[in-house]
Amino acid sequence: MNTSNRRRFLKTALSTAVALPLGACVTGEKISAPRRPNIILILTDDQGYGDMACHGNPDIQTPNLDRLYAQSIRFTRFHVCPVCSPTRSSLMTGRYNYRTGIVDTYQGRSMMYPEEVTLAEALSAQGYRTGIFGKWHLGDNYPMRAMDQGFQESLVHKGGGICQPSEPRNNTYFDPFLKHNGEDVQVKGYCSDIFTTAAVEYIEKNKANPFFVYLAYNAPHEPLIVDERYAAPYLAKGIPEKTAKFYGMITNMDENVGKVLDTLDRLRLAETTIVIFITDNGSAIPKGITRYNAGMRGSKGTVYEGGIRVPCFIRWPERCKTPLDIDRIAAHIDIFPTLLDVCGAAAPEGVNLDGKSLLPLMDTHTRDWPDRTLFFQWHRGDEPKPYTNCAALTQKYKLINGKELYDLEHDPGEEKDIAKDHPDIAVALRERYDAWFKDVGAVRGYAPPLIYIGTPHENPVVLTRQDWRGAEGWHDGSTGYWAVHVANDGAYDISAEFPASDKPREACFRVNGVEIKETLAANTAVWKFAVKNLPAGDGKLEISASCTGPQCVTLWKQ
Repeated sequence: MNTSNRRRFLKTALSTAVALPLGACVTGEKISAPRRPNIILILTDDQGYGDMACHGNPDIQTPNLDRLYAQSIRFTRFHVCPVCSPTRSSLMTGRYNYRTGIVDTYQGRSMMYPEEVTLAEALSAQGYRTGIFGKWHLGDNYPMRAMDQGFQESLVHKGGGICQPSEPRNNTYFDPFLKHNGEDVQVKGYCSDIFTTAAVEYIEKNKANPFFVYLAYNAPHEPLIVDERYAAPYLAKGIPEKTAKFYGMITNMDENVGKVLDTLDRLRLAETTIVIFITDNGSAIPKGITRYNAGMRGSKGTVYEGGIRVPCFIRWPERCKTPLDIDRIAAHIDIFPTLLDVCGAAAPEGVNLDGKSLLPLMDTHTRDWPDRTLFFQWHRGDEPKPYTNCAALTQKYKLINGKELYDLEHDPGEEKDIAKDHPDIAVALRERYDAWFKDVGAVRGYAPPLIYIGTPHENPVVLTRQDWRGAEGWHDGSTGYWAVHVANDGAYDISAEFPASDKPREACFRVNGVEIKETLAANTAVWKFAVKNLPAGDGKLEISASCTGPQCVTLWKQ
């Protein structure tokens, strides 16, 4: 869907939004009146399938997740991408991440095309109040911010996590600097507590309206920072420090999930609210660490089950009255169409969704569900490479990297490669993967989304190392460029902050035919200058000082 079609869809949908009848999760139950449930989508960061007590972990304490588990429909074979941004883009769009511009987690590869219609936009068009609290990770600048993509209220950190280069220096999980509806704020408290408090306040404020709350914790993603009282019980058991802190972050997060559930009870909204809990990838298990992983092979970053199979709990007391396990394969791409189905809303015009609604499964609890093939892939780089850290998954079989074949019904631990025994199955899955790989890159290719400069929506614009491209990494001593669109020509004030140096440096700025060079004196960390006429158009914005890129660049249109 191009930008004009997207805007037309949103305008039409907003003007015609009505409450439509819903499917019922209790077979034969009649709905007396149309109504739309509230929706809370809880997403944690780097928590795996085995990182909760209800999935058999003997060490961790997660009483509130256990409570949610006991009250929910559980999709026991729910899959996501091996890392965070790709999963988040699929959740928000119902489409494979390669279609959305998301190929990685940093260096400009985790920005989503603004033309994509998000879940927040689709639900807003149905009259929902929409709020995000926590991690967005699909673009820090206009027009890719959560507030540009359908969220009417946003309290988020930037980039992939607090303490990453997208954030102010010395930012931390306690008293962090955040973005509240685009404005910089510093909030007292611990990050997970802060996001929960804001989400609860939003629920209370909008209790009379249908609301969509996206509570996306950045915990337990590293750095492993949490109040000592949460890690102490695990340390007392003799659990290694890294795992104790990791579990402590989850226990804190679990406590916060309890606050959300208690709020729904207190406001008498529990019956009419859908609560979905999932995680963004498999558990982040450092090398050399042994941790409970529910018998699965691999961890975050891999396409083995330990990297892509995650919990999925869906609680909807008003309709789904019988908690149970559903073992049909499902994935991140299914959340969007499922929630549209719940709201009685059609898919956005001109958008081909990759996922399918899970509501019929929740309705009938049937095992008579057509098989399908799901695809997952991730690796570092500006473009995906075929047969690199990829998987094609059916209900029974899984093909990894086009070579390894596993029968997951009989070998859920992926211990025995049966490709030589069943070459016909391997060939068939390779053919499906080939067609998928060609299809997801066919429309846009992998050109990066552009950061807009010089618009009234964001002025000044702050560029960080999170989104520069062409660099070897985030470290000092490397440099890259930003893919930008200068929306309006004119005069700009520019400030670039570099790592400290006790030597003079040659600084250079280039974009759209403008080049400025200047010698910075020793111990000068900030270069400030003006451009009298920066031409509009697309370009590569480059800035460096003696081959070292800046930590951030700020551009003000005068």
